[in-house]
Amino acid sequence: MAMADRLSDEEAAHPTSGAGIRTSTESLERPHPHTDTTASSSDLSAPRFIQEDGTYRKYPWIPTRVQRYSKAVARWTKGPQPPRRQHIKPLFPKIQEAPIRFLDTYVPKKKARLALLLFFYLCWGLTFGLMLRYSTMAADIGSYGQPVSIDCGATFWSSGNSCGLQGSDCRPFEGTSLAFRCPASCAGYKVLNPRAVGTQEINYASLVIGGPPEDTSKDPRATYRGDSFLCQAAIHAGVITDSEGGCGVVSKNGAASSFTSSQANGIKSIGFDSHFPLSFVFQPDVTCSAKDMRWPILAVSVIFTSILSLFVTCPSVFFFTIFTTIFIHVGLVSDPPTHSSILDLLQILVSRFLPAMFVAFVFYTFSICRTLRGLTAQVEKTILWLGGCWVGSLTNYTFDFIPIQRLTPHDLEQQPGAKAALAFIAIILIAIVVQQIWYFRLEGRLLRYLSFYAVILVGIIVCICIPGLNLRIHHYILAILLIPGTSMQTRPSLLYQGILLGLFINGIARWGFDSLLQTDAALLDDAQHNSKLPTLLPPAIKLSTAATTSNSNITFTWPDLETSFDGVSILVNDVERFRGFVDDEPRNGRGFMWERQPGLDVNEYFRFAFMQGTATLDYTKAGTWTKDGKWVEMAPGPSRRVRREERGGGVLGEAR
Repeated sequence: MAMADRLSDEEAAHPTSGAGIRTSTESLERPHPHTDTTASSSDLSAPRFIQEDGTYRKYPWIPTRVQRYSKAVARWTKGPQPPRRQHIKPLFPKIQEAPIRFLDTYVPKKKARLALLLFFYLCWGLTFGLMLRYSTMAADIGSYGQPVSIDCGATFWSSGNSCGLQGSDCRPFEGTSLAFRCPASCAGYKVLNPRAVGTQEINYASLVIGGPPEDTSKDPRATYRGDSFLCQAAIHAGVITDSEGGCGVVSKNGAASSFTSSQANGIKSIGFDSHFPLSFVFQPDVTCSAKDMRWPILAVSVIFTSILSLFVTCPSVFFFTIFTTIFIHVGLVSDPPTHSSILDLLQILVSRFLPAMFVAFVFYTFSICRTLRGLTAQVEKTILWLGGCWVGSLTNYTFDFIPIQRLTPHDLEQQPGAKAALAFIAIILIAIVVQQIWYFRLEGRLLRYLSFYAVILVGIIVCICIPGLNLRIHHYILAILLIPGTSMQTRPSLLYQGILLGLFINGIARWGFDSLLQTDAALLDDAQHNSKLPTLLPPAIKLSTAATTSNSNITFTWPDLETSFDGVSILVNDVERFRGFVDDEPRNGRGFMWERQPGLDVNEYFRFAFMQGTATLDYTKAGTWTKDGKWVEMAPGPSRRVRREERGGGVLGEAR
C-alpha cells in the first residue's frame, strides 16, 4: 500500500507523456458555452460608418468625422504608452565621464569636495576682483587729476531740449577741461530714434559731428560739436582705441562753425556746415595709462565656469553657481547699467539680483532641474548649456548684428531690415517649437504644456486689449515664457535653455525688470508722436548792405494758435532759441526774429513745434536760411531730437 502511494505521488509529480496527451485532449474536447455568432458576423459585415455610428451618438450635433479626427488628435497628443522620457547618452562616454571618475578616485568624501569647491570660489573671486580693480583704475593726468569714468553715451550737450533755452543749462561753453576714461567697445553705440543735425536725421548710427578741419593753419586739432558722443569722438580722433578704451583730456572750445565730415578709426563722422554754441577738442601729448580689461576678465570667467561645469554633477550647485557668476560678470564687466560710481553700480546690481535669484529658483524647480538631473555628458553640457548661456548673456555683442533694438511696432517700422529679421527669427522659432512639441509628446507631457501656454496666450491677448497701454516683450520676458518649453533632457533643449537663461541674465543685470505694459509716452519718450505741425506765414527777410549798419535778420510769423496749443518752440541749428506763448506780449507769441551774427557766412536751420504747457510736441523738418539770404521751405513731415540712446548716456556737467 505504501509502495502504491509512492508510485502515485511520483506519477503526479512526473506524469507520463501519454497522461499529458490525454489531459490535453480532454481539455480540447471539453464543451464550450453556447454563443450566438450571428450578431457578430452581422456587425463585421456592416459598413464601418454604421459600426461607428453608435460610438458618436453621445454628441449628435457634432459631425462624426470631426469627432473621429478629434479623438485621433487626442490619442496622438497623449503620446506613446509607456511614455519615453528623454535622456542624453554621452558621446564617447569614457572621455566625458573622466572628470567624474577623477573626483570619485581622488576626492571621494563630500567634506573634501565642499572644501575644494569653496577654494575654487575663492580663487575666482580674488582673480576677478583684482582684474576688475586694475581695469577701473587710472593714474592722475598731471594737473587734470584722476580721469572720470564715463560711459559710451556721455556728452557735453544733452539731447532734446534738456540744455534749456539758449543752452544755458549746459554752460560753460568754453574754458574748462575734463580728464576722462572710456570703456571698450564704444564704436557700436547708436541712437535709437532720429537725431536732427541740420537737415540730416541720424538714426541707428554713431553720433560724431565734426573732425579734423580742412584748413589746419589756424588749429590742426579735430573739433567736434558739443552734442557728439565723447568716447566715439575720442576713438575717431585716435585718442583711445575701441578694443581697449582708454583715457585722455577733453576741453570745451566755445562756439564753432563748419564741422567737417571724415572717416577715421572705423567711425564716419557727420558734417555740419553751420555754427553751434559748444564745441570740444582733445588735448594732444597727454600721457595716460588706462586699459579696459573686459576681455581678459571674460576669459577668466569662461574658464572658471567651464571647469566647474566639467567636474560638478549636482544640478543645484552647477546652476546657481553659474547663474550668480554670469550675473556678476554682466553687471560689472560686459554690460553694466548706467551708473555714477562703483558704489552706485553695486547698489543697482544688488537691488536687481535678489528678485532675479527668486525667478531663477522658479526656473530651476520647474524646468532646469529636469534637464540637468542625471546628466553625465559633461563636455556636451559645457558646450551646449554653458556655451549657450554665455552667448545669451553677451547679447550686446553676440546678437548686436540683428537689426532689432526693441520689439515694438514703432521700431520695427523705422529700423531698416527689422521686419525681415523678425520674419526670419519667427521661422526659426516655429521650427524649434515643432521640435519641442514632438519631444513633449514622446514624454507624455504635451497636453499639460499646451494647457500652460494656452493660459499664457490668453494673458497676452488680455494685455493687448487694455486701452492706453502697449505690450512690450523684453528679452527677459521672452526667456520667462520660453524656458518652460525646454524642460527635457535633449541636446537641443540644453542649447535653447542656456541661451534663454543668458538672455534673462543680460536683461535683468543691464536694464532691470522693466514693465510688460507701457504707456505711449513711456514707450516713445522723445520719439515722433505724430502731432500736428505749425504752419508758417512767408518769412520777412532783411539783408544788411554796405549802406546799413544793422545785421541781416529773418522774421517768422504764424496764424493764431488752436486752443489745444499753448505756444511755439523754435530750434535754430538744433538749439532751442525761442519759446512763445499765447499770453505773451506784445505779439501774443506769434512772431520771432533771428539776427545773423556778423562775419558768419553759413547756412542756418530752423525747426518749429507746438507746445502744450511747457512740453514740446513734434518739430518740423528743417527750413534753411541760406548764406545767400534765401529761405528754403521745410520738407513735409516731422523730425525730432531724441533723448534715449542704446545704453544710457549722460551729460558731463562738471568739468575741471
